[in-house]
Amino acid sequence: MRVTDELPRGLTTVSGERVDVEQRLGAGGQGEVYRVRVGGQTRALKLYHAHMATASQRRDIERLVLKGPPTPHFLWPLQLVVAPSGPRFGYVMALREPRFHSSEDFMARRVVPGFRALITAGYELASAFLKLHASGLCYRDISFGNVFFDPRTGDVRICDNDNVDITGSGQGGVLGTPRFMAPEVVRGEAVPSSETDRYSLAVLLFYLLEGGHPLEGAREAGIRCLDLPAMNKLYGTEPLYIHDPADDSNRPVPGIHDNPLAFHPLYPEALRRLFLQSFSEGLRSPHRRVMESVWCRELPRARDALVYCAQCARQCFHDGESPGGALRCWSCGAPVRLPPRLRVGQRLILLNHDTRLYRDHLHEDQDFEEVVAEVSQKPGDPGRWGLRNLTTDKWTFTRPDGSIADVPPGASVPLKTGNVVHFGMARGEIRE
Repeated sequence: MRVTDELPRGLTTVSGERVDVEQRLGAGGQGEVYRVRVGGQTRALKLYHAHMATASQRRDIERLVLKGPPTPHFLWPLQLVVAPSGPRFGYVMALREPRFHSSEDFMARRVVPGFRALITAGYELASAFLKLHASGLCYRDISFGNVFFDPRTGDVRICDNDNVDITGSGQGGVLGTPRFMAPEVVRGEAVPSSETDRYSLAVLLFYLLEGGHPLEGAREAGIRCLDLPAMNKLYGTEPLYIHDPADDSNRPVPGIHDNPLAFHPLYPEALRRLFLQSFSEGLRSPHRRVMESVWCRELPRARDALVYCAQCARQCFHDGESPGGALRCWSCGAPVRLPPRLRVGQRLILLNHDTRLYRDHLHEDQDFEEVVAEVSQKPGDPGRWGLRNLTTDKWTFTRPDGSIADVPPGASVPLKTGNVVHFGMARGEIRE
């Protein structure tokens, strides 16, 4: 029998709209996912297996539909869908675009994003879960399997949102995914909440940035059979951070945990401190875990510190906190020449060929959607670069000799030492 013969028919939304099923996309323990057409739009449909289509699950979906998504990053239930007969039901959501890849693709090196995309993905995840938690909800199952991202831009999409619940409600449902569950959940002492989500988020960010698990070092390598008692000990009763400065008994093992060994030193010290807090104090005290707002502050600053190696084009971090003199490329070892820098308040932004300034750079409001400026070449003179005004407002800049010039929308400020840009209320100084 052909698969198309097995597609469900006669489905409608609760408001009576017809749901035409076009293609089966996948299946899991809870149900099947299809590409559908409804209301003239292409959507995804999750249709629960009959034994999973409970009254409680239906109430949860109805509540989520009513509440709406915290951000567009969540592939959120949009409408409840019912079958013509029988107990089955489901919901429609936005269809994930092909540009989004699974995190497993990243871990298997089927996609190789640069640091800029990884940092952006980390920021978008932290920002999305910040807004989810602010609405009194928790995700319950932050892990690789539920997150997709664009390896070129770092944009993210978060699926399986039917697991979302009121934080700490303890009304059953999933407890999480092994390796991502907070230690107190592994030990059976707590139910999912925003605090346990923060632990899972830190594990996911560590995987993204360092390519391994923060607790899998020598202890994990020494386990002959990773059965349930061993996993409970490793992730629940005796967890130890692989970079713990006070205990080196769980360090990454060369040949097994090469990614954390290679990548950990490359990141700015501020990010390494956040991981240390997450997997030292944060292991023992849930209320000491890194808040999403802190990740949202530090990850963009790490992105601002990126610079390209002129020798091999790899992305490196210029970390003002690290001693050791001139920056050298982590890949080829060549000295890395810094591009012009823009200082706005306490922030330092390296002005690479592809640098963009967002509204947050000028107003510190965590708006990384609105692009207000970009580095661009002067038309007809590719050797001269400037910072182009992408707003509808006029800026001005002051030259080192004190003369002042206007920067209308679309015009650029030359990237020269001493030029001071007045972005309305904000002020930035360029240094080479």
